Amino acid sequence: MLAYELYSFDKIKGFELIGVLPERRKNIKRITRDSVMSWGRMLLGDNADKRSIYFKQITLDHTGRIVWVNSV
Repeated sequence: MLAYELYSFDKIKGFELIGVLPERRKNIKRITRDSVMSWGRMLLGDNADKRSIYFKQITLDHTGRIVWVNSV
């Protein structure tokens, strides 16, 4: 299963995991960097402008363990 780990960064706290977004779209053409980033901004709400958002594309096996990391 394809998923994304989203992180925020601020100068005081450093990197913080925001959440993991499982990819549910069947059409690969709809998967864009901007669509993943907008989900992260939605989670952060008003703090989105104050923090930088980064994500890693990961592949999970059927048990939920990470089997592949693809830094974007």
